[in-house]
Amino acid sequence: MTDQQLQQLVETISADSFQRPFHHRAYFNRRLQTTGGRYHLKSHNIDINPKMAQDRAVLTGVIKHELVHYHLHQMGQSGKHNTPAFKQLLKAVGGSRYAPRMDQQCRYLYQCEHCGQQYPRQRRLNVQRYVCSQCRHRLKLVNPAVAK
Repeated sequence: MTDQQLQQLVETISADSFQRPFHHRAYFNRRLQTTGGRYHLKSHNIDINPKMAQDRAVLTGVIKHELVHYHLHQMGQSGKHNTPAFKQLLKAVGGSRYAPRMDQQCRYLYQCEHCGQQYPRQRRLNVQRYVCSQCRHRLKLVNPAVAK
């Protein structure tokens, strides 16, 4: 997806979900690593993490989240995450509260020997030290590290 296609998608979502136009720029920012998107208060532009474009539903949720910031700010209200107006509008339009981790691959998969609860992890765990959070039984390593 290109920046022009993203711009079109943001304008369409803004018109359909918020019944308000989006008059600023939306573009992909490859430097975003841990966040799905960012709304800039001064320029009113929206950056989107290109990893979010892998899944259309995730991308739509992230765009709606950033548009909630945008439209609340345009109406003169606070666009902070903890305000009731933000939470209410986000729920009304069906936006994502948090961005999922799209590029994370689990290198180690641990499983409880008793209840079967799975724990994907990036780093090794000391199975002598850690137990299952559900039933407090022992964990076992299901798959070893995958060579990168």
